[in-house]
Amino acid sequence: MRGDYWIIIAVIIFIISLAVQQVPLALVSLLFVLTSGVSRLWNKYCLNRVEYKRRLSHKQVFFGEEIIFEIEVANRKPLPLPWIKIEDELPERLTLLKGKASPSSEDRVTLTNMFPVGMYKRVKRRFPIKCSQRGLFIFGPTRIQSGDLFGFFRRHMTIDTQDFLLVYPRLVPLEKLGIPSQQLFGDIRLKHHLFQDPVLTAGVREYRPGDSLKRIHWKSTARLGRLQTKIYEPTTTIDVSIFLDVRTLRALLWGSSSQLQELGIITAASVSQYALEAGFRVGLYVNQVTRFSRGMVTVPHSQHPDQMMRILEALAQLHQVETVPIPRYIREEASSLPWGSTLLVISAQPDEKLLAALLDLKRVGRSVALIQVGSEVKEVNADHFPVYRVPDDVAWSLVKEIGLQEVRD
Repeated sequence: MRGDYWIIIAVIIFIISLAVQQVPLALVSLLFVLTSGVSRLWNKYCLNRVEYKRRLSHKQVFFGEEIIFEIEVANRKPLPLPWIKIEDELPERLTLLKGKASPSSEDRVTLTNMFPVGMYKRVKRRFPIKCSQRGLFIFGPTRIQSGDLFGFFRRHMTIDTQDFLLVYPRLVPLEKLGIPSQQLFGDIRLKHHLFQDPVLTAGVREYRPGDSLKRIHWKSTARLGRLQTKIYEPTTTIDVSIFLDVRTLRALLWGSSSQLQELGIITAASVSQYALEAGFRVGLYVNQVTRFSRGMVTVPHSQHPDQMMRILEALAQLHQVETVPIPRYIREEASSLPWGSTLLVISAQPDEKLLAALLDLKRVGRSVALIQVGSEVKEVNADHFPVYRVPDDVAWSLVKEIGLQEVRD
């Protein structure tokens, strides 16, 4: 440390001054040595019993809301701190409304605070932050620095704990996206007004020619000695399986791929909200693995009151890289989808493989629909299944309205 050099110089001056009998110089050098010793002792204990806390007023918020980022430093000892420096790493994509932050690394900034803390005192600082972008944001780590009164010595401490903030995507009416909600969900209701749920068995009856072998009740057949067929409970519950394709990087885009993906996420969130309010059971499937997901991002079908929040939490964590192509993912998941489920695919680049997968599902009796967001990269034939588009002018106005920042790919 730089203070060591001054101590060595002061000791040398003290010895020389004694040798040449320069008492005033010896006293000055001795005072400097004592001051350095006190500074070293001060530095040794300056960060002892110093407590640091970081708080977020909310851990989950909607797009456009504000939160309070608070830091608290407590000095629990009789030694005052003439200065303490706190450096917090924050996400760059959030808007700091108070205080100044300097760039530290990619997508990260450093918020620096320096102030004194008296003995047995506590200091708090609050910073309002506007959540102007969707995402999962990390606060921390924190670096703490302090030292003696004269600045001879410094000690460092790092707080590695992190806090997480989820900013949900914006929800907008489907008509604002250019999607006729009555037409979209009206078609689903007409096609699946009433069907039988194979999970709910009402009883058995005699086998009739034409009955599927999958419906045979083998235990009753063995007991009675003749074929028996299951009777299923009728149900009007309709399942909507929303598949979101995060792939945008290879498309001919109307803007940055990040903006195009945000539009797809907003569309998925808005469709989910409308479907749940209309009485559908909704499930979400995304061809991506995120930081906290176990495998692909999947939200099982449900009508639970918390289902919308589960979907929003999943959408908030999405990034720009696909894990598997959406056609392969749809084919893998199709066999496990609930009975009578309607597949609603949202994609910015519906290529030939995706259209072929949807046509194959259509041929085996599945109900499918496609929502194409952004520029019409390829004209999709709507003769085989419904195709809805979020046109460029709607996309541009929405992106401008929500204030998405340009992100370099």
